[in-house]
Amino acid sequence: MPCLNRKRTSTALLVLAAFITSVVAAAADQPQWGQRDSRNMVSDETGLPVWFEPGQRAADGNIDPATTGNVRWVAQLGNTTYGTPIVAAGKVFVGTNNENPRDPRLQGDRGVLMCFDEKTGEFLWQLVVPKLEKVKWADWKYIGLTSPVTVEGDRVYVVTNACEVVCLDVEGLRNGNDGPFTDEGRHMVPEDQPPVEPGPRDGDILWCYDMNARLNVEPHNASNSAVLVVGDYLYVNTSNGVEWTHMYVVHPEAPSVIVLNKHTGELVARDDFAIGPDITHGQWSSIARGNVGGRWLGFFGAGNGFLYAFEMLDPENRPAASPAGVSLLANVWKFHGHPLAQTQDVVPPDHQHDSTSYQVTAMPVFYKDRIYVAFTQEPYHKMKEGWLVCIDATQTGNVTRSALNWAHCELGSSASTVAIADGLVYAVDFLGGRLVCLDAETGEVCWSHDVGGPVSASPLVVDGHVYLGTCQTEFWVFKAGPEPKVVSQIRIRDKIASTATAAGGTLFLATYRHLYAIEEQKEGPSE
Repeated sequence: MPCLNRKRTSTALLVLAAFITSVVAAAADQPQWGQRDSRNMVSDETGLPVWFEPGQRAADGNIDPATTGNVRWVAQLGNTTYGTPIVAAGKVFVGTNNENPRDPRLQGDRGVLMCFDEKTGEFLWQLVVPKLEKVKWADWKYIGLTSPVTVEGDRVYVVTNACEVVCLDVEGLRNGNDGPFTDEGRHMVPEDQPPVEPGPRDGDILWCYDMNARLNVEPHNASNSAVLVVGDYLYVNTSNGVEWTHMYVVHPEAPSVIVLNKHTGELVARDDFAIGPDITHGQWSSIARGNVGGRWLGFFGAGNGFLYAFEMLDPENRPAASPAGVSLLANVWKFHGHPLAQTQDVVPPDHQHDSTSYQVTAMPVFYKDRIYVAFTQEPYHKMKEGWLVCIDATQTGNVTRSALNWAHCELGSSASTVAIADGLVYAVDFLGGRLVCLDAETGEVCWSHDVGGPVSASPLVVDGHVYLGTCQTEFWVFKAGPEPKVVSQIRIRDKIASTATAAGGTLFLATYRHLYAIEEQKEGPSE
């Protein structure tokens, strides 16, 4: 399989506004997954620990705090957690499953969004969502709620396991039901069960947009998207995918990207990229944003193996609606991510069980007028091929053979979003279990280190260190830089599938079963 490694220099200047808005809104909070807009996995926090003692599990399943080190608190989750912790408004939000029910009335396999007090770890409230059972394999068993939330002010936006976009009150029902949605008790249980009486430890839904019911979206395995908030608009990947036999898409006409009014949940716009018929498995990437040549573009890694750039809506001038009454997002450029597309017009037929099929699972990262993203075979089906590319974001049209700055062809399949700091890119091989450091300008490999696969989490760069958890129950800390240096290798009690989060001088880490608040280092080994 040919793999080109071209080097080009973008002619467009980096717009100052893009740099400013790419910085996390407040150093004390981490209100969305990755840096705002760019999705870069880098934090401005300082003074975080490079080692902690995760402690011993007590008879009740909790971690005995007396056996931990450099840990402020530990909270119990379900038994499978893919959600990355998000920290804002003095709270920590994380998606998990319901295998450790907080409410004895709500038993069985469900998705759960839990909210904890940032300083103490006190459980505050939860949103419990029944399984999406009417679409086979759309909501994989025990996977829970996988999407990281996005918090803005007193509002929480999340894509649930039931293929819904939900707006919540950051305080839950502890301060009353703020409406206009008032049927939380019905929403918490399956349709064939009677509603329950919601209480102060339940989520307060302000509005709910059901993508399955209203747009015929049928996810495969999971609905997963970290909502991007831009002005009054929410940008969401619908997760439309193949049906359970993996042979075709039931509703190819359903959108892959939608835009909702953040105040009302009204559908404002959708994509017109004709992705549906060519989706090879699922769609789990999230939207990134960047300012290119003075205009804001959105970037979407699709389930057909393409990366799309589209013009984002002008908050002051809503575009004309289509005959269906919804605006269409204008495609600016597209890049075919199959390596063979660099040299031949026709690539082998795409199918997720065929080794020729590629997709985007991680989020694209915008950095200095370029996009960094892995195109990959299906990592969760143990397919091994993938490559990391650096694409010039300033072009238009089909840029498959004109926009590739460089490619790292030996990455392997990857579900992880990259982190870019000080001119270096940190990327992860899912099955191979390798953390790779590359030069962001040239793509040359600086170093590679075996961390033990599989790795679902993304690397996080904070204050000169790279943090990464693995499904082999290990948490690694590396010294960031062009030379490899392991600072810590910490054995954890459970698998780690989500990305660590830095906020308020604390490192938050969700394992399969527990959420850790890791504070300033007071004991243990250091550099």
